[in-house]
Amino acid sequence: MEFLGTTQTANYCGPKKACDFRALPPAVPAPVIQECYQPYYLPGYRYLNSWRPSLFHKVSSAQTCQGEGVTSHSALTPPTILPSLRSTLFCRYNPRDWDQCNQQQMRGAEASRQWASRMRGDCLRLMQDKEQLTHQMQEGACRNLAQRLSDIGFWRSELSYELERLLSESRNLDAVKRWLERAADEVNCPLQVALECLYQREKRIGIDLVHDNVEKNLIQEVDLLKCCQEQMRKLAQRMDIQMRDNRDAQHALEKDLEDKNSAHFIDKKCLNLRNTSDCITFFHGVEKVDGSVSVPETWAKFSNNNIKHSQNTRADSIRLREEAASLFETLSDQMWKQFTDTNLAFTARIAEVMDMENKLQTQLAKTLQEIFQAENTTMLLERSIMAKECPLKVAQTRLECRNWRPNVELCRDPPQFKLLNEVFTIDDTLQTLKLRLRETQNTLQLLLMTQCQLEHELAIKASSLCIDRKCMGMRKTFPSTPRLVGYT
Repeated sequence: MEFLGTTQTANYCGPKKACDFRALPPAVPAPVIQECYQPYYLPGYRYLNSWRPSLFHKVSSAQTCQGEGVTSHSALTPPTILPSLRSTLFCRYNPRDWDQCNQQQMRGAEASRQWASRMRGDCLRLMQDKEQLTHQMQEGACRNLAQRLSDIGFWRSELSYELERLLSESRNLDAVKRWLERAADEVNCPLQVALECLYQREKRIGIDLVHDNVEKNLIQEVDLLKCCQEQMRKLAQRMDIQMRDNRDAQHALEKDLEDKNSAHFIDKKCLNLRNTSDCITFFHGVEKVDGSVSVPETWAKFSNNNIKHSQNTRADSIRLREEAASLFETLSDQMWKQFTDTNLAFTARIAEVMDMENKLQTQLAKTLQEIFQAENTTMLLERSIMAKECPLKVAQTRLECRNWRPNVELCRDPPQFKLLNEVFTIDDTLQTLKLRLRETQNTLQLLLMTQCQLEHELAIKASSLCIDRKCMGMRKTFPSTPRLVGYT
């Protein structure tokens, strides 16, 4: 029996004297003995040959023994002491290295666990502190928004009250202006009626300003309504200017009230926002942009100035109405004195204008129906755009939240690519919808222009019809005192 792994000094492992091999293959190089600790390997991945001896060896070629003359076999028995085993005995670790390695592994694991425990505790405390701070800041913002809503509500009520009074005054002034126009048509004598009719017919616009049979018959009545009519026209012009001033003040109040309503809606929406709301998203850099155009003092002063301007305008309108009433009283004793045979021409002309007016109204009704459908389409597109904004906000919010992943967790994984694709797709959809919305709005504007043209033509026809009917009305009876002052 041969012992493997024994040393060269054993007395039973001496070399054989029987034959002499010419050459033996070189022994396996002895590995360098490592004095230090080997690098750490994961369980199951440590090389086994770092501690197990190599059992492989090379067998030399068969040679004949010189001197003996004996032919050897094709394969000789390997020597008793294998060359590779002779050197591997010095490469094994000792028990001290094994203990040190295990102790170092346990100390490293303990240190990692303690560090993770401390880090977890610090993170929990930090999250609790920041959660409390965030809650306090949100509560403060809610209180400020509630106070702001109260201020906006106060100015909204003031503006609404002043706007109602201004609208009432504008209606009264418009009524007085119409009374003045009717009185201007019904002053003086029947000779003046013809001049008034001619003057009213000169107010016809565009193609309706026709030199027809009615005008030919009315040219004969020229010496009427000079001084009184001039005074009433001037007063009517002043009323027009005053009505423009009223409309300017009304526009300022309505614009301010509209802005207040928008601000109230926005602030109320902001007040109702919660951490669980679906419409919240990130707007990077929004805190760095200051788009404010006023401070609370100038904000309140702006509405106060609008109210004061409206009050001054109303006072001027009241004075103008009182002046008109005084002028009406001076014309109360005037009556119409003349009748002519131009009524048939008036009747025929009125019939023609009414026929054309009916045709235009038919076209206007069709145009209004198309405008209604275009507006519905615009509304549906806007709703569709608003419906796409929430998914876009969700996708952008998800992307922003995922950007806060720590360290190597900030990975461009499939969800990241999917979210990016979703953002680009929704954004492209929004652009397409907005483009179609602009096209629809352009079509709507074209329809509105057509509507305005038709309404303008109808207004022309209505004005012409009103003028002719007014002339016919003035020429039927003598104007009474109530008619002169514009009450009938």
